Amino acid sequence: MALHCLSDPVFTLRRRQPELISPAKPTPHGMKLLSDLDDQDGLPVQTPIVQLYRFQLSMAGKDPVKVIRDALAQTLLFYYPFAGRLREGEGRKLMVECNEEGVMFIEADADVALQQFGDDLQPPFPCFEGLLYSPLGSDGNLHCPLVLIQVTRLKCGGSILALCMNHSMSDGPGIVQFMKAMAEIANGAIEPSILPVWHGELLNVRDLPNITCTHHEYREMVGNNPLSIIDMVHHSFFFRPTEVSSLRRFNILPDHLSLSTSYDVVTTCLWCCHTKALQLDPLKEVRVMLITNARSGRNNRFNPPLPEGYYGNAFVYPTAISTIGKLCKSPLGFALEVGMKAKDEVNDEYFHSVADLMVVRGRRSFTTVRSSFMVSDLSRLGFKDVDFGWGKAVYGGVAMSGLGTFSGLGFYVGFRNSKGEEGRVIPMCLPLECMDRFAKELDLIHKGLE
Repeated sequence: MALHCLSDPVFTLRRRQPELISPAKPTPHGMKLLSDLDDQDGLPVQTPIVQLYRFQLSMAGKDPVKVIRDALAQTLLFYYPFAGRLREGEGRKLMVECNEEGVMFIEADADVALQQFGDDLQPPFPCFEGLLYSPLGSDGNLHCPLVLIQVTRLKCGGSILALCMNHSMSDGPGIVQFMKAMAEIANGAIEPSILPVWHGELLNVRDLPNITCTHHEYREMVGNNPLSIIDMVHHSFFFRPTEVSSLRRFNILPDHLSLSTSYDVVTTCLWCCHTKALQLDPLKEVRVMLITNARSGRNNRFNPPLPEGYYGNAFVYPTAISTIGKLCKSPLGFALEVGMKAKDEVNDEYFHSVADLMVVRGRRSFTTVRSSFMVSDLSRLGFKDVDFGWGKAVYGGVAMSGLGTFSGLGFYVGFRNSKGEEGRVIPMCLPLECMDRFAKELDLIHKGLE
């Protein structure tokens, strides 16, 4: 659970002029309305993803820049809205103008080897700003590229693919679906194995809007300002399956919590440590928002299931609440129970209620007060499995924690460390003094398990 921080390797990066990549052939033009789940404040931000690839002798002579650039142009024939631009209509309704303006693409070379980034390749990545260049005016929302991609060749023969996507267009599963489609086409496929589906109307306001659920995630809290993004530090924490099992045994959970997942248990632990690290008024409320997806499969919470290939946002933020004093003084089982209760209340009605709220009460954003903590489990989405011909990524997933100006979002990313141990790596972002306290709280729990 030790803090992970890389020293910056010294290297020179040569970057070519950014270019716009349009679909390889003409695609339909016109406006496509975003769903009412896509179209909420807080989502029109760029989400950075990074994929690190080692050199493969079998791919000698093949240029990763050309391979990915060509695959991108072909993939945009199917995902042509990504080559468009966001526009705002009546009532601030977001829509994408499909106009083939293109995705921003940057070619770069760095005189550094992959191993110089450290033994355990995980966030925070040194000099990340150089690995994903955002030209002035390209990182806005309206009238800007919806996707930015930079491919950097390394002197060892490896490469780094960094990608930013406007979150209004896709969530984690949607981004992975798009990247896997690019990889399939790079490996010779004529079309993606899963064809993209738009159908945003499935997550739109109902004909008779009805906010039937309680949505603490959109309720503001007074006297609890957001954390400043200045003087923030990024660190990653690694959880092995054995540590999760120890958390269960150490806390002797009652029978009704026996069905809790490893996600539930780790989230409970992080929520408690995050709250203690902030040192806020014990009489105030604290909340954890548990990102829950609607897609079919193991976590299906939508009836009937969304169609395969849907790549828009399909998640909600069920929220558990406690007073700070109660949470900090109670055993972990208390936090686990309130968190599971909030998550278990999510069904298709909850999704429709959120969509109705967006229209009836205006395009709300989830609360970003400093006592709010949010978690998103990306560990099973398959970022590492995206293979352009160089094998699986050494690391694949989010480049940092947080979302836009909200620092309180932690991601779970599937990871194998340099010792060959499987688990989840969790990037976190906090002010320096809070990060030190957070790490100490985690160490106290870890030592208690030994």
